[in-house]
Amino acid sequence: MIKKVLFAALFMALINTLSAQRFEGGILAGFNATQVEGDTFKGYHKPGIVAGGFVQIDVAPAVFLAMEIKYSQKGSRNKTKPDQPQKYIMRLGYIDLPVYMAFRTNDRGSIIGGLSTGFLIHSKEFDEYGEFQKEDQNAFNTIDLQPFIGFQFDLLDNLKADLRFALSVLPIRGQPGEGTNYYWHNNQFNNVISLALFYNLSK
Repeated sequence: MIKKVLFAALFMALINTLSAQRFEGGILAGFNATQVEGDTFKGYHKPGIVAGGFVQIDVAPAVFLAMEIKYSQKGSRNKTKPDQPQKYIMRLGYIDLPVYMAFRTNDRGSIIGGLSTGFLIHSKEFDEYGEFQKEDQNAFNTIDLQPFIGFQFDLLDNLKADLRFALSVLPIRGQPGEGTNYYWHNNQFNNVISLALFYNLSK
């Protein structure tokens, strides 16, 4: 409950900065396609939602700085096959705080690059028998640090599409302990491709 209140307070503070001179901002929503490096599965098979707000400010004619606060679902899913019948789903939810710089390449497009700090607010794992029992759970780290690069394209004067790729540089979970684990064999890192729409409330 405290985390939800904190997220709401930070989101409102972000939106309130729109009244400041020279700042622009608004809301964003979209989808993640995710996988986890270090597990035994390959492919962006775990979908998730992303939603929040953003502010930005021009620092040069072709350059602007921006930050966001958003809820972001990440994780991993085993796409079962005859030779991999085990079901496995990892569901992670973060409050992400990305900060980035954007370079306008033309009137409608920008290249972006930055760093996102994520704070884990919930985590669950499932197999064919349901959610993992407490004694079978292995804790995740509470902080996720992801450099990212991407591209933004203006669809309308106040609407743009944002595509980005992010990969954790800090493990979300370390190596498993003794014994063999069919879904986990090394340090784990979030690997995320996201596509979102940004609606500018300042225009």
